[in-house]
Amino acid sequence: MIARRPASNRPDDRAGPTERWARPRSAGASDGATTTMTDPQAKHTQGADAMKDDSRQRHTARPATRSPQRPRPARRRFALLPLTAGLAALLLPVAAGVSAQTPLRWDSSLADGAVLGNSSVYSPRATMARVFPGNGLQVMPLATSFSVPELEAIAQNLVAGQKVPGLAMAIVYQGRILSARGYGVTDVNSPEPVDEHTVFRLASLSKSFAATATGLLVNQGRLRWDSRVVDYYPTLQFSEPRAALELTVAEVLSHRVGLGHNSFDRDIEGNAEYPSLIRKMAYTPMQCAPGECYAYQNVAYSLIGDVVGGASGEPFERWVADRIFTPLGMRDASYGLDGILASPRWAKPHVRAGRGWSSVMPKPTYYRVAPAAGVNASISDMAQWLVAQTGHRPEVLPPALLATLHAPLIDTPAETRGSSWRRERLNAAGYGLGWRVLDYAGHRVVFHGGAVQGYRGTIAMVPERDLGVVILWNANSSAPSGLLPTILDRAIGLTPQQWLDSEPEPLEEGLYAQGLPKLPDAPTASGGAESSVSNAKPE
Repeated sequence: MIARRPASNRPDDRAGPTERWARPRSAGASDGATTTMTDPQAKHTQGADAMKDDSRQRHTARPATRSPQRPRPARRRFALLPLTAGLAALLLPVAAGVSAQTPLRWDSSLADGAVLGNSSVYSPRATMARVFPGNGLQVMPLATSFSVPELEAIAQNLVAGQKVPGLAMAIVYQGRILSARGYGVTDVNSPEPVDEHTVFRLASLSKSFAATATGLLVNQGRLRWDSRVVDYYPTLQFSEPRAALELTVAEVLSHRVGLGHNSFDRDIEGNAEYPSLIRKMAYTPMQCAPGECYAYQNVAYSLIGDVVGGASGEPFERWVADRIFTPLGMRDASYGLDGILASPRWAKPHVRAGRGWSSVMPKPTYYRVAPAAGVNASISDMAQWLVAQTGHRPEVLPPALLATLHAPLIDTPAETRGSSWRRERLNAAGYGLGWRVLDYAGHRVVFHGGAVQGYRGTIAMVPERDLGVVILWNANSSAPSGLLPTILDRAIGLTPQQWLDSEPEPLEEGLYAQGLPKLPDAPTASGGAESSVSNAKPE
C-alpha cells in the first residue's frame, strides 16, 4: 500500500505541479525556444491533433473541460509505508546563447545550487554533477594510446575467433566519422559479409530515439517535460489511484514510473500485446510514487509513444522517421519486424548451438514496445546518430536539448556493479532522459546498452573528448561488451585492462525475463485499455 506523506513546511512539499518543477527565474528571463527546450518543467501550452495508430491502438487525450488558465490541483505525494523519503526529480539547467559549433562538455566544477542562465541547478537526490553546454572548457585530445586501426583489428579478431558471427562498430571524433564498418557475416547458414549498411536490431538503444523525439516536441512548445501522461492516455490506471494523474513525461523517460523493475517483461516474452499490459498496470503493486524511485522499464517506457503520437498528431514511428532518421541521413533505419525484414541486408540473430552458432528468425516480442526497443539501424546510421548526439548537427538536435537529455535525473548505483569493468571503473551512475550517465574513472560517459534474443549493442559518448562509439552484434554473446571499456581506456589514457576476457554483461531488457516475478493478471472484462480509444487533445 502507498500512503500519503505527512504535510511538510518545506516549500517543495507544499508546491503544486508548477512549483514542484519550476524555479524562480532571474530578472529579464526570456520565454524563447531555448527555455522551452531545456527546461523539463515548462508549462504545456499547446494541444495536439487527433491521432489513432491502429498498429498499437494508441490513445490520445480527451477534450479538456477545464479552462487552460485554471491551475492544476496541487500534486500530492505518496510514499511506501516502510520508506520515509524517495528520490526527487532535479531541475535541468537552461542553456542560453550557446554557439551551434560548441560541442557539449561536462562541467564538474559547478556545485549544486549554482545558477546558469535563468534557472538554478536543484537536485537533492541525484548526486552526480549536471552537464552544461559551452562554459568555456576545451575538448581534450585523445590519448596517444588511441589507435583506430588497432581497435578495428580487435573487432576483427572477435569474429575471426567466432566469439560472434557478425559485428559492426563506429567511432566518431569531433564530428568526424573515423570508422564505420562491419566484420564477420550476417548469417552462419547463408553467409554474407557485414558491411556499413547491414541492419541490426538496436534493442534498448532505441530509448534514446524516443527521448530525443519527445524533446523535439518540447522544443516546439507542443509538449512539456511535466506534461501528464494521462492527458494522452486517459484510461491509464495504477494500483494507487493518484499515481496515474501525477505521472509525467520526464518520469517515464527516466524510469521513475513507480513500478518494480522490468515490469511485464515476462509477459512480453510470452507474446502479450502492449495495450493489454498497460491495462494490467492497474492491478500491479507500486514500489513508490511516480518520480520517487528508479526502476528500469520497457512496457511503461513505451507510454511515451502515445504521448508523442498525441502531441504531434502523427504515429510515433513516423514522427521519429521524419524528424530524426530522414534529416540525419539514417537511410537504413526503420521500426519493427517488418522494417528489418524489408532491409536489403540485415544481420540475422544467432543463438548458441553446441560449440557454434545457429541463426534464428527475429522475435516480434520487444518490437511491440517500439519506443523502448523497436529501432533497426545500420552502423552507418548509428555513426550519424553519434555525430548528432555529440552536438555536430545543431540544426536537427540543438545543443541545449542534448544537454537536457544527457543530464542525470536520478542515481542508479546498481550500474556500478556487475561486470569487472563496471566494478573497477565506475564511481557513480545515473539516468537522464533515455540515456545513462556514468562516472568512468572520473570521466563522464553518456551510455546505453541493449539486448534482445540474438542481438546486443552498446553506445557511449565521452563529451570531454568529443568522442562517440557504438558497437552492434548479432549473437547472444557478451564477449564484445569488453570492447567498449577497451576503447574508453585508450581514449582517456588509462592503464589497459583485459576487459575482453571479463564476465558477461547484465542485460538491459531482462532477456527472457529470468528471475522476474509473475505479475497479477487483470480481470477479464469488456472495455479497458484494449478497447478504448480517444481522439481529442489535451489543453
